[in-house]
Amino acid sequence: MTTHTNGTLDVVTIGEAMAMFVAAENGDLASVEKFTKRIAGAELNVAIGLARLGLKVGWVSRVGDDSFGRFTCQQLDREGVDRQQVTLDARFPTGFQLKSKVDDGSDPLVEYFRKGSAASHLSCDDFNRDYFGAARHLHLSGVAAALSDSSLALSKHAAKEMKAMGKTISFDPNLRPVLWSSEREMVTRLNELASYADWVLPGIKEGKILTGYDQPEAIADFYLAMGVKAVIIKTGCEGAWFKTADGMKDRVPAVLTTNVVDTVGAGDGFAVGTISALLEGKSLPAAIRRGNKIGSLAIQAIGDSEGLPTRAALGDF
Repeated sequence: MTTHTNGTLDVVTIGEAMAMFVAAENGDLASVEKFTKRIAGAELNVAIGLARLGLKVGWVSRVGDDSFGRFTCQQLDREGVDRQQVTLDARFPTGFQLKSKVDDGSDPLVEYFRKGSAASHLSCDDFNRDYFGAARHLHLSGVAAALSDSSLALSKHAAKEMKAMGKTISFDPNLRPVLWSSEREMVTRLNELASYADWVLPGIKEGKILTGYDQPEAIADFYLAMGVKAVIIKTGCEGAWFKTADGMKDRVPAVLTTNVVDTVGAGDGFAVGTISALLEGKSLPAAIRRGNKIGSLAIQAIGDSEGLPTRAALGDF
């Protein structure tokens, strides 16, 4: 098990890991006979990406005491992500998913098998104040918040406690409407969570759903009015648009690629680049440039985290 006994972490995050079976051939998943086993999970992708860049990252979760759970732990160890606060739960299974293969740049079809998973039983009992307090930054996403009422309560409690400790917080809405009882509940709960964050990173479509506004500046102003310090809005092939609490605003062009292999994980790659650079003290435009760069790399590889670069591969971009 990877541990940081000196009590220092750069980032801590909370999420669900799933075993992911990626189809080896195009077509209906029902007809596919061969799959490659990988690992998936929005917050996990961010944890892995940050660890590859040399940050000390802790990931908090529950996995089943099963082969998928053991596979998750093996991958965490391989990637150097701290798992002191990952609980092996003998009562509930690790979720998994099937993902179709596409080669035309479209979004692959994903089927999830996660209902009643170990991670959906995350709760405030999984909050270890000393462990979270050892990190200087908390990253949250709307996926962990959507798993269950108790998992949402953990995300909210962690945000509240970390804010009180003077830590920075980032929030990626990562909307999963199918996991919520209604859109109204999703919007209410996620905006409440966003209010604790320093940096909010919605996609433009997510921003419209969450705020009711179409334009990036109106979306940004909605969150800035809550006390958020910077809102960074992903605008697809146009790149990203940001606005800060002190009124600085601009667009940062995308890093375009024609080699689009798998669009899943682009937003997580963007979060990895932006958060890592901000924690290194870089300017917001420079951080977003790195976010755009890593997002473009993420979509050039099959799998959710396979395209995330090491520090050496990123170079001095």
